[in-house]
Amino acid sequence: MLRYFRWMAITSLVIYLSGASSDFALAEISSDYGQINAINISHRGASGHAPEHTLQAYELGNAMNGDYIEIDLQMTKDGELIALHDETIDRTTERKGLVKNLTLKEIKKLDAGSWFNDAFPEKMSTEYLGLQIPTLREVLDRFGPDSKFFIETKSPEVYPGMEEKLINILNEYNLIGAHHTFGNVVVQSFSVESLRKVHEIDKSIPLVQLLSYYAPAVITDTEVSKIKEYAVGVGLHYTAVSPGYIKKVTDSGLMVFPYTVNEKEDMNMLLDWGVTGMFTNYPDRLNEVIQSRISKKP
Repeated sequence: MLRYFRWMAITSLVIYLSGASSDFALAEISSDYGQINAINISHRGASGHAPEHTLQAYELGNAMNGDYIEIDLQMTKDGELIALHDETIDRTTERKGLVKNLTLKEIKKLDAGSWFNDAFPEKMSTEYLGLQIPTLREVLDRFGPDSKFFIETKSPEVYPGMEEKLINILNEYNLIGAHHTFGNVVVQSFSVESLRKVHEIDKSIPLVQLLSYYAPAVITDTEVSKIKEYAVGVGLHYTAVSPGYIKKVTDSGLMVFPYTVNEKEDMNMLLDWGVTGMFTNYPDRLNEVIQSRISKKP
């Protein structure tokens, strides 16, 4: 019964993709939506517990009841899409350099796990030693149609053709197109051009426009209207949002996905404010918050 309420949130994506207007009312999904429930997105996997963007982190995110796995995409010199947040390999491997200057063979020689043991000795595990950076295909091979994915096109201006490659792979795995399950894949980006390109190729893919704010978030009616031309939601840092911002955006029919929310106090606050979902390094914590609120429902 508790999981039932969680999946009501994800149903919102299904309703949009099955032909409803992007102006659908979130209240039609559940009268409790946003106060009890939220889509739980494992940020780079369960990256508070395991090395980010590794198969182990993704596996753990699913085990901790994350609804979606978030995958950041970079592209190698030989055109392979890989799961990595940064344009460089400096932070999460033993080497330095730009991804765009390295082949997949070179990428696969890197140790993408040991840094985590050094950074978080209290969470150290020998299982993390020598972990590889996975390709998008490897992630889909492992998790496939049994998981849901928030996929970000990172720095698409650096990687011409990234969007086409992504869509081709998603079609190959039947995650989009005629045979896919609606809502299994969401594509997000800070790049308007990248999202519009995806939208032009396949209008059935739900898109989330990521936004950067250096002050409390403010959005105009014109900005909302432009985003609604191609996207179903927005994502922004949780410290920038306010109850008024969330109400304005959700009243327009767009969803709101703050990032990166790691403390239960902030999770509860954002649920009180009515967010659609949130990115977290600790999907287990968010799951506990949601289940606690559901259990208290009259």
